[in-house]
Amino acid sequence: MRAFLSALFLASVSFASAQSRVDDLLSKMTLEEKIGQMTQVTLDVVLRPGVHIDTAKLKQALETYHVGSILNTAGHALSRDQWKELITDIQKEATGHTRLHIPVIYGIDAIHGVNYVLGATLFPQEIGQAATFNPELVRKAADITAYETRAAYIPWNFSPVLDLGKSPLWPRMYETYGEDPYLCKTMGAEAVKGYQGSVSGAIDKYHVAACMKHYLGYSYPLSGKDRTPAWIPDRYMREYFLPSFREAVKAGARTVMVNSSQINGVPVHASHYLLTDVLRGELGFDGVIVTDWQDIKYLHDRHHIAATQEDAVLMAINAGIDMSMVPYDFSFYTYLLDLVKTGKVSVARIDASVRRILRLKEELGLFALPVPHTEDYPDFGSEASRQVSLQAAEESITLLKNNNAALPLKTGARILVTGPTANTLRSVDGGWSYSWQGDVNDALGAGHATFLDALRKKLGSDHVVYADSLSDALSAAAGVDAIVLFLGESSYAENPGNIDDLDLPFEQLHLAAELAKTGKPVILVLAEGRPRIVTSADAVAAATLTVYYPGNEGGEALADILTGDVNPSGKLPFTYPRYANALVNYYRKFLENGNPDDQHGFHPLYEFGSGLSYTTFTYSHLRLSSPVLSGNGSLQVSVDVQNTGQREGKESVLLYTSQWYASISPDVKRLRAFRKIDLQPGETKTVTFALTPSDLAFIGDDNKPVTEPGQFTIRIGDQTVDFTYQSSRSAKPSEGRL
Repeated sequence: MRAFLSALFLASVSFASAQSRVDDLLSKMTLEEKIGQMTQVTLDVVLRPGVHIDTAKLKQALETYHVGSILNTAGHALSRDQWKELITDIQKEATGHTRLHIPVIYGIDAIHGVNYVLGATLFPQEIGQAATFNPELVRKAADITAYETRAAYIPWNFSPVLDLGKSPLWPRMYETYGEDPYLCKTMGAEAVKGYQGSVSGAIDKYHVAACMKHYLGYSYPLSGKDRTPAWIPDRYMREYFLPSFREAVKAGARTVMVNSSQINGVPVHASHYLLTDVLRGELGFDGVIVTDWQDIKYLHDRHHIAATQEDAVLMAINAGIDMSMVPYDFSFYTYLLDLVKTGKVSVARIDASVRRILRLKEELGLFALPVPHTEDYPDFGSEASRQVSLQAAEESITLLKNNNAALPLKTGARILVTGPTANTLRSVDGGWSYSWQGDVNDALGAGHATFLDALRKKLGSDHVVYADSLSDALSAAAGVDAIVLFLGESSYAENPGNIDDLDLPFEQLHLAAELAKTGKPVILVLAEGRPRIVTSADAVAAATLTVYYPGNEGGEALADILTGDVNPSGKLPFTYPRYANALVNYYRKFLENGNPDDQHGFHPLYEFGSGLSYTTFTYSHLRLSSPVLSGNGSLQVSVDVQNTGQREGKESVLLYTSQWYASISPDVKRLRAFRKIDLQPGETKTVTFALTPSDLAFIGDDNKPVTEPGQFTIRIGDQTVDFTYQSSRSAKPSEGRL
């Protein structure tokens, strides 16, 4: 205890010293220097051809406009040596030639590994990480990502994405942790902790500042298209979309990036309610709020709520923005300087933002060491890190169907591999890999295996026949034991990933239908960033797996699963729709189940949480510590899980609750807890969870969390048990873990 108190005292002293240094520096700054700190430009602004710094452009940015932040890469991934040259040149100018020697904070989108650095470890995209249902693994991947990002001399990571993946049409769904608020907030908080390594205080040289994206409601546009309007009632927003950000703030996230679009007609970049009243006031966030790409300009250009660009800056700053990702020019600086000089924006408002930015730089240690030492990062791209990526890929891959034990493949089996996603790293890594769109994955990711490469290595080239056309595939099918058919998507990111039809292209579905006619068992492998409609292909498949975008080790992971060397354990982090116009999440309302004579109720292809194994698990003896949960007490929930199969396996135990009746129509069921366990054949483990009234809370009609007395059902596997919640009062809003 004495050691703990001593460490706490030292931390408080250090924090006070840092605050004092920030306040002292702020007091010495001119208005121009302050506004420069709020300005962020992209790397291209200070480059000359050949990915080298243009000294004159850099001087203009840092000495004339006092720019405080630079971001992004020069079109595609760079080597560590290239990053060192760039960052060193930038920081030498910032700390050696500007009046107050304030270092630049450099930011990058390292969303599944430091994907803009050659030789880095690339993990599954967030949607695949969610499918592991393994928070410890998510935190470990984030920790490695932070280490390798800092090894590339970059201290700020624009990740994690905390948007709720509710709409399969949305092209950024693969960047989310899925459709469930509890899963999303749990995984997101672990990612924040992994990135930063600390809930509060200094961030060491092996970690980075996390950035929560994209606050708030970005992921549920009415049209499904990226950066288009959402219509989300406030109560609904708080029930489903806010929890992940609330939890990430609790986990200590230092920065947040704002939703590029609008909610109920109000662009979020201009919403004082969301940015100041809710984010700062209710959630208690005191870090840096940064815009997304050009989004202050877009208040004028796209949203049409600001008559001029200067009006757009005025709206955004008064709403609560701290830093503008301008990013191509210095217009924001010029407009804001004029707004302060004319009294439309107060100096106090500027000081509040600049203090947060300087404090972030202080917490990251940039004043003491603006460019890390290369020798401090010997484990960049290490084998140990690769093994973590491999484990994440293995635990993410989800077996959805396995008729007549079609998998694993029989020893010595000869297979036909075909389909558009079989032989390209674009379908292994997805977007945000080596380049924004992932369109150079095959060139810059050379050395990593496509699915085809991995199967050839695993089975031997003489056991794998590859065909890249329908006619060749039909000809080759006669000489194989099974067909492994790879369907899905190539890589994409943001707007270029917008689609008008959720169905897979006809050519892909036709390929599945024709191959099925050969009589050979079809193993359907879906490599995709969102659940495209594959109902007809799944119907003719003997087995179906989804691999999401599993990262650089995804080929090896899949080969190990198909051959049985690894037992699949992933579970769906979203509901897989059966039809393009039936996009209902698992926690639907009872009305969405349909009437008894209604054939169009909730009937997905595969529900959230689906996922098979090569072994079997039996649930039994679901029991409660009491049939009644009283006041603000706790209810212990236990269940026995036995491996009743013939091989070791991992099982994610998911606990759902259902409230029978409530003042707001309750969801059919909601995930409240989960735990992943490993069981040997015949082994039984008892899994115990603790539920409190706040776990059962929902957002009431007054937009506050409430737990109402009544009857509840708990579901774990095929087991159910009922209990009653009795309380003399509602749970306090601060208690609602929403």
